[in-house]
Amino acid sequence: MDVTLKTITRENFEAVIALELPTSQRGYVANNVYSIAESSVHPTYQPRAIYSGRVVVGFLMYESFQHGDQLPAYNIFRLMVDRRHQGRGIGHRAMQCMLDEIRAHGPFEKISICYVSTNQVARDFYASFGFQETALSEETGEVSAEIRG
Repeated sequence: MDVTLKTITRENFEAVIALELPTSQRGYVANNVYSIAESSVHPTYQPRAIYSGRVVVGFLMYESFQHGDQLPAYNIFRLMVDRRHQGRGIGHRAMQCMLDEIRAHGPFEKISICYVSTNQVARDFYASFGFQETALSEETGEVSAEIRG
């Protein structure tokens, strides 16, 4: 199964916003419409449609930022696979594609991600890519994890 990432365009917009999560996962990630709108006012946000072959099956978004002379840093804050396509390894391959895309830009300071501390599936998933937990927010209950460049 070939998994690729593509920029959000007029051609795939409707398919991306029609994607759905299972009810049990809806509190873990923001709505795709909201995310795409957010990216339109934040030029550092990079939204991507996840394709399996020629079919849109998911959505992800990351941010790139740089302060002064420091190496760029990245923040992943959206990753979802449609409920009808889960359990087939698409999320894993999409995450690898995203990490490859980020690394193709050259050296970086870090790649960060946050997830709800009670989401053991997310914890195990991100750890499998080398993310190491760095902090727990008592206020939000979110864990921060990162890959250092």
